[in-house]
Amino acid sequence: MLLTVSTTARPATDLGYLLFKHPDRAQSFAIASGTAHVFYPQADESVCTAALLLEVDPITLAKSRPGSSYVDDRPYASGSLMAVAIGSVFRTAMNGRCDARPELADTAIPLEVHLPAVAHEGNADLAERLFTPLGWQVETTPVPLDPVFPAWGDSRFLDLRLTGQLRLADALRHLYVLLPVLDDTKHYWVGEDEVAKLVRAGGDWLPGHPERDLVSRRYLAHQRGYVRDALTQLSELDGTLPEEQAPTHRPLAAQRAEAVVAALHEVGARRVLDLGCGGGALLEQLVADPAFTEILGTDVSASALDAAERRLAKLPDRARSRVSLRHSSLTYTDPGLAGFDAAVLMEVVEHVDPPRLPALERVVFGVARPGHVVVTTPNVEYNPLLGQAASRHPDHRFEWTRAQFQEWAGAVAARTGYTVRFGPVGPVDPDLGPATQLAVFSKEEA
Repeated sequence: MLLTVSTTARPATDLGYLLFKHPDRAQSFAIASGTAHVFYPQADESVCTAALLLEVDPITLAKSRPGSSYVDDRPYASGSLMAVAIGSVFRTAMNGRCDARPELADTAIPLEVHLPAVAHEGNADLAERLFTPLGWQVETTPVPLDPVFPAWGDSRFLDLRLTGQLRLADALRHLYVLLPVLDDTKHYWVGEDEVAKLVRAGGDWLPGHPERDLVSRRYLAHQRGYVRDALTQLSELDGTLPEEQAPTHRPLAAQRAEAVVAALHEVGARRVLDLGCGGGALLEQLVADPAFTEILGTDVSASALDAAERRLAKLPDRARSRVSLRHSSLTYTDPGLAGFDAAVLMEVVEHVDPPRLPALERVVFGVARPGHVVVTTPNVEYNPLLGQAASRHPDHRFEWTRAQFQEWAGAVAARTGYTVRFGPVGPVDPDLGPATQLAVFSKEEA
């Protein structure tokens, strides 16, 4: 299997710095499936091409799995094999590091990626559906079973050529995830760690991809539990819900965040808790607003906090100094959450099992006890207009009607010494109400 990456950015030989592989040397690397060779067919100031040639050894591949024999019932999953080779040989580049020339790693450069034989399982336009939304121009040519006998038809392989202006790290991550997706099979057993790999490699681009669900299903070998976990984590990264589409050109997630920020301004909050911050989408907006002088994001998910850290790391130092992250559960006492002007639970309460809601109430309204609490949650009555027959998200433990939400919020306010008011978020149907419900709790004066 062969992969080439070319650039015309001048000087084009800077590609060697990005890949951590010198253009003047051919190198070989032992990997689990055989040997990966890296060399440069062309390397000058105007054009530089790096090639990754994967030489698969079936015996080495079989012996790499404990307890296996030389007889292997696994399919020859070329996309999966090439993805593992990319992750092994170009790992530093894929992580966006370039020690010798740090500015190069953050620069989008003209790239051409060519794979003369890519395993492809699905509709003819699948490669375009996967790569075009990421900024690539896609050119595919079917590979015939035998060019001497064209009547035999085409094989399941494509000649794939991608061109675009992207960061090299992003390009490698796209290939790492999407080559096995095109193939729709893997050469190794898929376990829990594959969810983390998908979120790590796709966290910056997959949450908003129109084929996010398909990518997750295929990458995780159609194992429903893992797919559900991945979609939950990916949706947390950008504050959207799987397949959630409001009847408006503006995403409901954006309208939700704007409503929360407006509520915080209205109550005059300056020190803000984002409880269940996920991948940091709201944190990023709060940091962009100088009215908020101290911001703390918490989440029970370590992978979500890692994603938030990566998102916040891109901010200028001065802005980054105003926000911090904390591993914390909404159902266990954490004194470090006390003393803030306001707390936000944006699309969080519906992820808590109903028997645990009293614990959340105690932690937020009793221990943390901020001056104000802003809560948003889906309005289940609106779901038919979103094409949802039931829950909007596989991890939702429940979704409230307007009456149920107001009953819960009113009872919490009465028990804890807060007042509460309600408002709509997003489009409002005259019969079914708003897409999202909002409540603003304010602590009563002593």
